[in-house]
Amino acid sequence: MSLHTVPNWLTLGRVLSLPLIIFFSSFPGKGFGITAAVIFSLAAITDLLDGYIARKRGQVSDFGKLVDPIADKIIVAAAFVMLVHLGRAPAWIVALIICREFAVSGLRAYAGTQNIVIEARFMGKTKTTLQVLAIICLLVNFNLWGFPFVEAGWILLIAAFLATIWSGYEYFADYYAVLKKAHKSESP
Repeated sequence: MSLHTVPNWLTLGRVLSLPLIIFFSSFPGKGFGITAAVIFSLAAITDLLDGYIARKRGQVSDFGKLVDPIADKIIVAAAFVMLVHLGRAPAWIVALIICREFAVSGLRAYAGTQNIVIEARFMGKTKTTLQVLAIICLLVNFNLWGFPFVEAGWILLIAAFLATIWSGYEYFADYYAVLKKAHKSESP
């Protein structure tokens, strides 16, 4: 299958949007924050679109399977690090979120070497949604149209943190359960 497909270009576009997000969020002012949040939002939407288009058009590729989750983690991690730099998110929360992402990615890769597939769960999808919404609100970082983006961002950040930790636990528990089941079936 060709790498030149719409889903693959959307995935690459998501990664290429990162310098723009960092650039616009580096400057003080409402316009810059809104611009960074809009670009990040568009990048997040491409994450939904690339998988949908790939499945609908039969363009699921090994490249997409590998690069799509990496692209998601790169853009979220970089945005969170930028929010720490701007003083809008505590470093310890961001560090634990990023560590969980590495740990789960490593676990899934290792499980794959054993032909074990650890399926995504609802809490994992919830975690991603909460992270994206928290980042958008904290990039805007002021009240706009009567909506308290700062306060909403902090609430969403705490919720994202809790969902991130819980979903990480679920992945490791699922892996352990598969191993335990396999061990029981091998026992005489």
